[in-house]
Amino acid sequence: MLGFALNTLRHRKAGFAGAFLALLFAAALVCACGVLLDTGLRGAVQPERYAGTPLIVAGDQNVHRVEREVDDGEVEVKDKAKPVAGRVWIPASLAARIGTVPGVREVVPEVSFPAHVAGGPSAVGHGWESARLTPFTLRAGRAPTTAGEVVVDASVRGSRITVLTAAGPKAYTVVGVTRETLPNQVSLFFSTAEARRLAGRPGQVTAIGVFPAVDVSAALAGSGALPYTGEDRGKVEFLGAENARIRLISLGGALGGTSLLVAVLVVVGTFALSIQQRQREIAMLRAIAATPRQIRRMIGGEALLISLVAGAAGAGLGLALASLLRSMFVSLGAMPGNLPLVVGPFPPAAAVLAAVAGSFAAARVSARRTSRIRPVEALGDAALPSARLGVARLLAGLAVLAGAVTLTLVLSGLSTEAASSPVVMLTAIVWTIGLTLLAPVVARVMTALLGAPLRLSRAGGYLAAANLRAAIRRTASVIAPLTLMVAMSCTIFFVQDTMGDAVGAESRDGTRAGLVLGPRVSPAAADAVRRVPGVEAVTEVLRTTVRIDLEKYSAQAVTPGGLASTMDLGVVSGSLDRLGESGVAVSEVAAGRLGVKVGSPLTVALADATPVSLTVVAVYSRGLGFGDLTLPHALAAPHADDRLAQTALVSAPGVAASAITAALRAHPGTEVAPAVGGDGGSGGDGGSVNTAVNYVAMGLVIAFTAISVVNTLAMATADRARELTLLRRVGATRRQLLSMLRLETLTAVLVAVILGTAVSLVTLTAFANGMTGVPRPYVSPWTYLGVVAAAAVLALAATGVAGRLALRARA
Repeated sequence: MLGFALNTLRHRKAGFAGAFLALLFAAALVCACGVLLDTGLRGAVQPERYAGTPLIVAGDQNVHRVEREVDDGEVEVKDKAKPVAGRVWIPASLAARIGTVPGVREVVPEVSFPAHVAGGPSAVGHGWESARLTPFTLRAGRAPTTAGEVVVDASVRGSRITVLTAAGPKAYTVVGVTRETLPNQVSLFFSTAEARRLAGRPGQVTAIGVFPAVDVSAALAGSGALPYTGEDRGKVEFLGAENARIRLISLGGALGGTSLLVAVLVVVGTFALSIQQRQREIAMLRAIAATPRQIRRMIGGEALLISLVAGAAGAGLGLALASLLRSMFVSLGAMPGNLPLVVGPFPPAAAVLAAVAGSFAAARVSARRTSRIRPVEALGDAALPSARLGVARLLAGLAVLAGAVTLTLVLSGLSTEAASSPVVMLTAIVWTIGLTLLAPVVARVMTALLGAPLRLSRAGGYLAAANLRAAIRRTASVIAPLTLMVAMSCTIFFVQDTMGDAVGAESRDGTRAGLVLGPRVSPAAADAVRRVPGVEAVTEVLRTTVRIDLEKYSAQAVTPGGLASTMDLGVVSGSLDRLGESGVAVSEVAAGRLGVKVGSPLTVALADATPVSLTVVAVYSRGLGFGDLTLPHALAAPHADDRLAQTALVSAPGVAASAITAALRAHPGTEVAPAVGGDGGSGGDGGSVNTAVNYVAMGLVIAFTAISVVNTLAMATADRARELTLLRRVGATRRQLLSMLRLETLTAVLVAVILGTAVSLVTLTAFANGMTGVPRPYVSPWTYLGVVAAAAVLALAATGVAGRLALRARA
């Protein structure tokens, strides 16, 4: 039957084009997601600053938990590790110990710290002694020798610059310019003493360069430092590299799983429609004694041939798509530019395998009913297709809907974004799959209700109502991808909107200050504003993340003085007055996860992995708006990488903003704005970046779904050329037939919008209940109307083009 299948494909190219396109884009998505996943698992960031140093000694960037498991009497020790958000510093005295190791010729200590050029780029400051690591050499000028001198790389312009650091702004004279520049960082070099002062870490260094690369493990014993060579040097140079890799693993896995489910659903629908369009042909084969097994083998052979070609082409397209995604993620700041894609054989192979397996399964499932019809009934069934559901499909649909209900209940109890995010999309897809399986029944009921108004209109409406009623299975095939598109689009857009609205509401309700300072606020700038007459309180707010027993929590570090005048966290027990230097306030959700209450001890690993023992002094309700934990600023700020990356809330009733602006004249980079709410407890973890990445990634799924909508509608309309010709011969005009097609399409869109909206609303309500405690999702009316309009425009365009071509072909 394989030869027969090949012959069928040769003579029905147009009929199989829709299935080919569905498989092509499905394979492309799977391949692109696989490349992202593979890059996250095996990718490595190339070192830049440390490229000329064979061995780097730096801190262990992870917190650890040792677990002992007993298996068949044997004790297995597992060391679990998670990366921290900030840089782990090491003792400067370690350099002397390393220098005594046999074979070591040179040891170069290094300090790195954020140094923002006023009116210019953000840079990284170093001591000139560590220029040897890259190495940097002077193109002009000399090395810095005093506290007021600086050497800049060739990307910085000017003979005198103002540099902003946590120690405050200071003007420096440029005494030298380096010959080298680095692609992803701007470098400033100060004298050794000045660099140590600006770094604010007395007795500590960022890293130690060792020449040549020898075994220094004995010298590092007990220090907490680790040796890094080869590509591992990029990890310690670019701290965001590990987070980017973890993001790619999570994104590739989640997007790949979602894409695969959507692809299977689309491909099954496409093949089902393709086989429906061949009912007469298959019926003829059954009538001339073709067995059910032969029919299944023929259809399976067709699917195999199409999927092999589409899978191979889709894999190539997927590689290009992965490259495009990488470029977009780099531009968004979600991954470093020197993290190249890992292109191995497995993602393309997985794409081809997914296309083959998906198409073969889809073809066999779609052909199941047709191949089992008795020969004597085959032609009659093809002439008058039934909309009745088989028992197996009905039971499967009900079972899937039961699974969707279970997922919805589970989702309504998930209170963390990490846990709920993958379940949200899965819930929406499972609801859609259930409705797709029951689509003929749903389509019959909905078209019966909506067909009555159509029959009251002129010829086009009458014909549309009659066609919708007679061709239920075709209508169901069109409704399914439209429902998927609406459901997925609404869910993706409004999940982010629901979270944003909840975060914004808590931030607005909890912000009592009238003004906010930012985006960079040094302690000196905050003190300058405190001295302005009439200012009641200035609360410095530093966003960060911490680890508690390996789990990551968002946190804000605040100055306790006058806190009640600037923010209201919604304290439900305890008091923020006892925050002091060893207290911690915890949100209700975090307290539930940690099992703590007021008075409980809590060990927290700060941004640089420093463990601190704290006492819970308060539990508050506004965790979405202000973070999971609230820490004393004096405790957390010294352990942050960039202590300038903070804001300050100002309570100053009756004080003009101009007076505060005047106090900040000596502090460039700090501006005054009305306080309209906090930043939503982002925890310094790039919440807006993650949101943008999610939109880009899930936008691919929406685009694929939109393509499937156009594909399905074009297939369904193009196959009706014989029907349209017959209607023309019995007196229907071209205008009436196009009107009929438009009304049919609009009816299908309306049904799909109702179903898709219901699916997304149920999913979003469960999500909102779990994440915010209130089962009320936020839906932007303009965004919703945009989704509906996009569905209608795509559907009408696909139907209109295919309909005109069909009419022209039969003219």
